[in-house]
Amino acid sequence: MPAYGKIRVLIADDHQIILDGLRSLLEKEPDFEVVGVAQEGRAALRMVQDLAPQVVVMDISMPDLNGIEATHLIRKDFPEVKVIALSMHTAPRFVLNMIREGASGYLIKDCASRELSEAIRLVVNNNQTYLSPAIAGSVVQKCLTNSSDDSSIFTTLTSREREVLQLIAEGMKTVEIAKHLFVSSKTVECHRSAIFMKLKINSISELIKFALREGITSLE
Repeated sequence: MPAYGKIRVLIADDHQIILDGLRSLLEKEPDFEVVGVAQEGRAALRMVQDLAPQVVVMDISMPDLNGIEATHLIRKDFPEVKVIALSMHTAPRFVLNMIREGASGYLIKDCASRELSEAIRLVVNNNQTYLSPAIAGSVVQKCLTNSSDDSSIFTTLTSREREVLQLIAEGMKTVEIAKHLFVSSKTVECHRSAIFMKLKINSISELIKFALREGITSLE
């Protein structure tokens, strides 16, 4: 246990049953304190500022702001806060995108009951990176082969363009996005045009399929 007290944990996941299960799991540990839960990435970002957790357990596919984007913003604004991804996605590209955006760990949800507590301790107390054994091999292989298909939404689009893409995919209109992000409608239209051009996408349906494939949004 850290000399100064319990490890302060924030949990972000858009499924209430997952939040309840993770909270129950972590609260059984004497060296953890769950300071809050969030069901959206943007809410998690606000709660990091308000609650000062030491580590955020972060899902990837969340409404409004996905976990990869939320991780990017948390690590940019609060570099002392660690992030551990906890996701159903096992493809190496999801893992690598989270690590690139500053995550210190990546676990598969099926393994949470066995691995999460130890992962948090390693990341916070020992400043180590934790990869679930279920995915570590494929991630290492991906890095060793240095595949040329690493270009993705996270290397092609800016952070703001990625936010706009998610909101478009989730059904928001231009005026709604502008109000939500505190920018002008003209700015949103510029981002929208850039997204379609960079991704070589010609329709909203294509954009939604792309966002789903990349884990930016979900059908739920």
